[in-house]
Amino acid sequence: MAMKTNQGGLGRRELLGAGLAAGSFWSEETLESLLQHTRTASKPSALKITDLRVAVVGKAPMRCPIIRIDTNQGIYGLGEVRDGASKTYALMLKSRILGENPCNIDKIFRKIKQFGFHARQGGGVSAIEMALWDLAGKAYGIPVYQMLGGKFRDRIRLYADTPESHDPKVYAERMKKRMEAGFTWLKMDLGVDLVEKVPGALTRPAGTTTRDFTLTQHMFTGMELTEKGIALMCEYVAAIREIIGWDIPLAADHFGHIGVNSCIRLGKALEKYNLAWLEDMIPWQYTDLLKQIADAVDIPILTGEDIYLKEPFIELCRRHAVDIIHPDLATAGGILETKKIGDAAQEYGVPMAMHFAGTPVSCMANVHCAAATENFLVLEFHSADVPWWEDLVEGIEKPIVDRGFIKVPEGPGLGITLNEEAVKAHLAEPGYFEPTPEWDKERSWDRLWS
Repeated sequence: MAMKTNQGGLGRRELLGAGLAAGSFWSEETLESLLQHTRTASKPSALKITDLRVAVVGKAPMRCPIIRIDTNQGIYGLGEVRDGASKTYALMLKSRILGENPCNIDKIFRKIKQFGFHARQGGGVSAIEMALWDLAGKAYGIPVYQMLGGKFRDRIRLYADTPESHDPKVYAERMKKRMEAGFTWLKMDLGVDLVEKVPGALTRPAGTTTRDFTLTQHMFTGMELTEKGIALMCEYVAAIREIIGWDIPLAADHFGHIGVNSCIRLGKALEKYNLAWLEDMIPWQYTDLLKQIADAVDIPILTGEDIYLKEPFIELCRRHAVDIIHPDLATAGGILETKKIGDAAQEYGVPMAMHFAGTPVSCMANVHCAAATENFLVLEFHSADVPWWEDLVEGIEKPIVDRGFIKVPEGPGLGITLNEEAVKAHLAEPGYFEPTPEWDKERSWDRLWS
């Protein structure tokens, strides 16, 4: 059978022949072993980005644009725009990365990071950064975590989000099933919607509902919990603790748009249930108010899933306005930026949990980052009830989620390939990595200084 040769390189037979011709200094077995661990299909120094394409997977509310960055050497990298964000956030950056060597990850990131912003607007930059790491790992034949400096752990602990029920017994039974599946950390929703229809539980402007304030920041709604409302919410948590027990960490989220004083009064009342954290009680931008809550409540305060880049996280940690940070890698700026966030937080004694909702592509980016970051606590997992979730990828040990943990993959790059048939079966819109020439020449004067 004819041997394939590499672009600008030698084939296996030529390499073996060269070694034997050199006086048999290396045995054929030694050369064979060497070649098994050496990627000869890519010449990293000559890699160039040639295309960026997208396939949108899932259904509302979780629609995840998966991006693919192609190169002149036939290898590609996968990334993912955060759930619910527009694929345009990534496509608009295509013209700015064409022709670049994808292995120059930090250089490209610094070139495009100005086009991201907080919340979903950081999704395009983050997706491209993920894909660059995947490409570099494939080019050099090593996993992403190794390029980040190695790993602190072989398995990544997950915490399971669980569909809400207004009946605490039903909700607790659902969470108990999570424990039976092996999850060692749980999170519940604990919103004012639980008591909204109970007379005397929630003070708010007459004629309004909690839904009327979806786009209003918490401090500006005029909604405050009464003592009755706080007591009812505590009874709800007590009923869940009674069923799941006290040994497992239980975090809480989605409190609703209530004022700072209600956050403090509710937090104090919840202290006896030993919750793992209270998440996003108010918008992350209000550092002083977050610190006011954190100083008053003896439950860890957590925020961060909507923050882009490391600097706001550093300020929160420096001020000790939160007890735990919670970046979403697909918003924060990607793999290296999230590791930098964790490392910076560690300097202030602050641990890092990680927010995640998406496909296995973004999940593996999180796994590599979590493996390489010392102060990592636990990674969110939203898809425990999605039966086709792990079908989207191949090349990794399955089940991907095993007893509440994900094993860190050892394959090159992110360690996965797409299952084309499964991805096509779950497309959210027509088109499977179609060419995008309309984005090839998007140009502007991007320099931020004169």
